[in-house]
Amino acid sequence: MVAAHSAGLNRKQRKELARRLRVEDPGLSVMHPHAAGIDVGNSAHYVAVRPDRDPNSVRRFACFTADLHRLADWLQQCGVTTVAMQSTGVYWIPLYEILDARGLEVYLVNARHTKNLPGRKSDVQESQWLLKLHTYGLLRNSFHPPAEIRVVRTYWRQRGDHVHAVSTCIQRMQKALTQMNIQLANVISDLSGWTGQRIVRAMLAGERDPEKLAALSHPGIHATQQTIARSLEGTWQPDLLFVLQQEVAMYDAYLQRIAECDQALEQHLKGVADKVVDPLSDAESQTPSRETRRSGPKRRRKAGSHAPQFDLGGELHRISGVDLTRIDGIDVGVAQTVISEVGLDMTRWKTEAHFASWLGLCPDNRITGGRVIRKGTRHVVNRAATALRLAATTLLRSHSYLGAQYRRLRARLGAPKAITAMAHNLARLVYRMLKWGHEYVDKGLQYYEERHREQQVQLLKKRAAKLGLQIVEPEAA
Repeated sequence: MVAAHSAGLNRKQRKELARRLRVEDPGLSVMHPHAAGIDVGNSAHYVAVRPDRDPNSVRRFACFTADLHRLADWLQQCGVTTVAMQSTGVYWIPLYEILDARGLEVYLVNARHTKNLPGRKSDVQESQWLLKLHTYGLLRNSFHPPAEIRVVRTYWRQRGDHVHAVSTCIQRMQKALTQMNIQLANVISDLSGWTGQRIVRAMLAGERDPEKLAALSHPGIHATQQTIARSLEGTWQPDLLFVLQQEVAMYDAYLQRIAECDQALEQHLKGVADKVVDPLSDAESQTPSRETRRSGPKRRRKAGSHAPQFDLGGELHRISGVDLTRIDGIDVGVAQTVISEVGLDMTRWKTEAHFASWLGLCPDNRITGGRVIRKGTRHVVNRAATALRLAATTLLRSHSYLGAQYRRLRARLGAPKAITAMAHNLARLVYRMLKWGHEYVDKGLQYYEERHREQQVQLLKKRAAKLGLQIVEPEAA
């Protein structure tokens, strides 16, 4: 009925029609008649079904694996086909996997969407409230990537924790050296680099001569060996050398753990199927466009420090069908973070605007009484959004279309808002590439400047017309 009414209407008219229909029919209809609600806990889960399915409509199940299978058996006996439960900590994960393997449709619900009314302080009432909300279709399912992407996400998050621990070890090394008044960090840029590690390990081996330690520096270091030798005159306290020794040992251990994560990640990615590409679109993508011929092939951006020790960019290109690193600002690490967090199936979001909103990169203006009382974006904890924001910050010195756009936004809005706006643009580009297999082609800095100039000229012409002025084009010589 609604489809018949909306035929031939534009977007604004369709939204107005949907709003009017909701006003005319405010009643609730049963959307999931075979539903159940589960209150997830640490030691026990409370499950509620409709009273007509079982006289004992609310049951308590322990969290042991055998009890979770009994829970699934009971739901199937009651004819339940869909279940709603809150994403409480990590306690929901084993239950989710078992119910999903049984063929039940599991709605993973944000707890903020179910706690807007007072009362229901007991676990039994909470499970019944989830059942009621889910029965009338008032709950939205949270995004959960497929199993193979969840494995990639686990490896990559674990690797990220190790990289963060490595950075902490470097900071503690620098602290111990500073306490011994060894100012090595002031003459070299990176203590974890080739020169820094050679000198530190020589110190721990017993070398104390500043001249001999300075001779271990790389020839490309900007500081002279005399300056490096002066920075290595310290107090050599035994207790601080002990701390330095332990931090170096931990540093080596974390590097080994990172290498093991790389091996596990590479092995898993090799088992992921190739992206299916349409032969026609593949042939078209192999034909260079005018912009590609003009700008030439673009090199894949590598990840920064502690980059994976295998061709991660090639594996991501193989399983996704596109090369996200062709987008300015996105390196291999950012591309891996985005894919491991959102997956490869962009059909989960209707449009690129829905995708950007899910990432928390869209404006969320609060309007009351016809006035905007708050401007800004929603507070969303999302690793993919954080990675895109970091990618946007690297565009400051990029001689590209996106770089010019970021610099203009930064000058007009300030750095924080410009970073969010450019992260929003990057999210839209990622969505288009992953959904339709489009290849990104940079139109260049000059194209952006010319286009911006044309927009400014058109704006000035409109202002002149409003003031009753007439612009006369100069005659050609």
